[in-house]
Amino acid sequence: MKELVEVMAKSLVNDPSAVVVEEETTGTTTVLRLHVASEDMGKVIGKQGRIAKAIRTVMKAVATRENVKVIVEII
Repeated sequence: MKELVEVMAKSLVNDPSAVVVEEETTGTTTVLRLHVASEDMGKVIGKQGRIAKAIRTVMKAVATRENVKVIVEII
């Protein structure tokens, strides 16, 4: 799942080398923290948060197949 978030984020930003995804798992919950360059933050969030919501929706679909809960935080 970490790799999927990383691929999606790198395709959106101008500086793909600044994209870092941290994964923290506790029980059946996985927290993915997405770090991007400050100038690329708007591209990852999108207008009214639409891109961020789309990323979270895709990750929830993947998590449902694996019977886990995923939280995506954009930092």
